[in-house]
Amino acid sequence: MSWYVMGVDLGSTTAKAAVVDEDGALVGSSVVQMGAVSREAVARAMDGALAAARVETREIRRTISTGYGRKLVPGADRSFTEITCHARGAAAMHPGVRLVIDIGGQDSKVIAVDDDGLVDRFAMNDRCASGTGRFFDVLARALEVDVDDVGRLAMSGTDGLEVSSMCATFAETEVISMLAQGRAKADIAASVHKAVAARTLGLVAQVGKATPTVMTGGVARNEAARHYIEKALRHSIELLPQPQIAGAYGAGLLARDEYQGSVGHSVVRDSAAKSQLTDRASTGVPRCEGFDGSHEHHHEPVRLTLRNPA
Repeated sequence: MSWYVMGVDLGSTTAKAAVVDEDGALVGSSVVQMGAVSREAVARAMDGALAAARVETREIRRTISTGYGRKLVPGADRSFTEITCHARGAAAMHPGVRLVIDIGGQDSKVIAVDDDGLVDRFAMNDRCASGTGRFFDVLARALEVDVDDVGRLAMSGTDGLEVSSMCATFAETEVISMLAQGRAKADIAASVHKAVAARTLGLVAQVGKATPTVMTGGVARNEAARHYIEKALRHSIELLPQPQIAGAYGAGLLARDEYQGSVGHSVVRDSAAKSQLTDRASTGVPRCEGFDGSHEHHHEPVRLTLRNPA
């Protein structure tokens, strides 16, 4: 009799769920937009993935959760960090991948992946919404365009404007100021995307360039974001078929491993990553709401390396 597992990625702006079969194939998935972390949204995503896979809840043998709200996922047997899950999902979607750039709703991560599709080292910017999905939401609102159209708008502009503030808190004010100066919306969008790419390159520098490189998360669907990050890296980014569900798919694959009793190495690596993330959170670094209002204020990316993880 066939059996299935589920991975659930509850992020800060979307809930994603993926159903994986015993062979590791993705058989159904769902993405639900939400205004904030929501139990209702995650339930809808899980129901949507089951419906897409034509699988009943009773056929699910394990559920692994990940993401910003992973502790809120009902019925989860275990949780893994999004670092581990995005690496695993990306490696399955693009075998041989060596670098994963994950731009989520509230943070950005760059993950180096080893030969086994496991996390080797990673860097993240979790102190500020600079260059994240929320940042692009702010940009779209200021330009009065739909967030799904901001990438296309940027591709039609030139990127010669100086963007002095990379903080989401102040970016809207700066964009409005540029508009008041008569700057074209397309040129503003292009220049902001270029600045985001420069910030992303700073994260990549913390772990080292490597190819093949892929992007995961909702921002991966933004053609201008991919274009400018490729220009900053000076090499191409491979496009995943469903970049937004990479974390949920990776969680599903880990659920399959656990059910089969072969999840050991992933647990060790994830425990190391989780420990470093906990240490990072315990430092009490102020977030954007603690800013003094200076446009020169910025956050440096933090490099976290897994030492002797095996």
